[in-house]
Amino acid sequence: MPTSEPDRVPGRRAARLAVVDPATGETFGEAPDQQPDELDAVVDRAHRAWHGWRADPVARTTALRAAADAVETAGDDLARLLTREQGKPLAESYAEIARTAARLRYFADLAPRTRRITDGRPMHSEIRWRPLGPVAAIVPWNFPLQLAAAKFAPALAAGNTMVLKPSPFTPLATRLLGSVLATALPEDVLTVVTGREPLGARLASHPGIRHVTFTGSVPTGRAVAEAAAASLARVTLELGGNDAAVLLDDVEVDRIADRLFWAAFRNCGQVCMAVKRVYAPARLHAEVVEALVQRAKTVAVGPGLNAETRLGPVNNAPQLARVEQVTKQALADGARAAAGGHRLDGPGYFFAPTILTDVPPSSPVVAEEQFGPVLPVLPYRRLDEAVAAANGTGFGLGGSVWGTDLDRAEAVADRLECGTAWINHHAELSLAQPFAGVKNSGVGVAGGLWGLYGNLRPFVVHRPQEA
Repeated sequence: MPTSEPDRVPGRRAARLAVVDPATGETFGEAPDQQPDELDAVVDRAHRAWHGWRADPVARTTALRAAADAVETAGDDLARLLTREQGKPLAESYAEIARTAARLRYFADLAPRTRRITDGRPMHSEIRWRPLGPVAAIVPWNFPLQLAAAKFAPALAAGNTMVLKPSPFTPLATRLLGSVLATALPEDVLTVVTGREPLGARLASHPGIRHVTFTGSVPTGRAVAEAAAASLARVTLELGGNDAAVLLDDVEVDRIADRLFWAAFRNCGQVCMAVKRVYAPARLHAEVVEALVQRAKTVAVGPGLNAETRLGPVNNAPQLARVEQVTKQALADGARAAAGGHRLDGPGYFFAPTILTDVPPSSPVVAEEQFGPVLPVLPYRRLDEAVAAANGTGFGLGGSVWGTDLDRAEAVADRLECGTAWINHHAELSLAQPFAGVKNSGVGVAGGLWGLYGNLRPFVVHRPQEA
């Protein structure tokens, strides 16, 4: 019962999609480059599978728990393949696999609540919840399995079926995941399709899809929303961030430096809610820069399959070019690279972990999302200036405040214009909490019960009360 589309379509020579190992820059595998006209059959099968899948909540729970077990059993193969095509250290890939299984278990045990409404009339009104039908997920390359699970786990738990499209840069681990899940899920409940554009555009606009959930860039997110509007499908969009870390004047730099560094550089900085700007009090600025520089210069950078590696490559050539471009622009604008600032010699898409200082606030590395191993550290003299600068962006995904007075830090965090604010840590999420951005960082809510209800629609039944 494969949940990935077959490599070939009868009567057509199958196109192939080359997959590059970012640690070497060389092709090591391939996946089907499916065409938009193939989606009609995929969505039709998802619709037919939906009728049985939505009918039995107990069977869904059992299947999703079995799916989590299957993911854990296949963890070694999944993790190694994920590292090979994405680049992240193997330990981070294992963490992603664990998170994927955990999401399946968490949502397997969630169920919507029927609610009775009493408004004084002699009427019994009850809100029930129904699944939407076939839904679509379009997933980026930075956390291909974890973000896929964040979309398919609540959708399947709600009784929907799903068509899942990974990034063309990271299709292989997702296809393997689809095959693993096929051992636990009924046929066509989850289907993985792979290919270049306009495959994703066609999936988003397909009239048989009732909900489109997407993680990626703002321009692509707008295009997804426009495509889904053609059939009035619901959309959930997570569109990245430019998260700021505001350090207060009572912060103990030596105590928070490791956490701050990894909040920015985990997964080579390719995290939508990573710290992408640091605002430090002027009197502590040099100390903060030095602490981060020391870590940037000593962290082990290399292929993710090497046991000693802590920081892998940038995932793909276009993103590496983007990181190089914003760094060169910052240096041209007058910034100084206290560490790094350049691509590393040798094969692969490696960029030296970079700490920038003296950066003009208008430079793209500050004003935009760099999405790579580059971190600007900016001084401030008044806290109000730092808060205004942190909020002075079109993004609003997350933010953090760092200091020893937790009540004061929380008061500052409450002023940040974002969906989630952390104190003395960053980018840590519970499966039970909502996850959403403001401004250009997205539309809709994922996570927890909010994620489940986002895949359901209310259905109201009225009946007279019995005499």
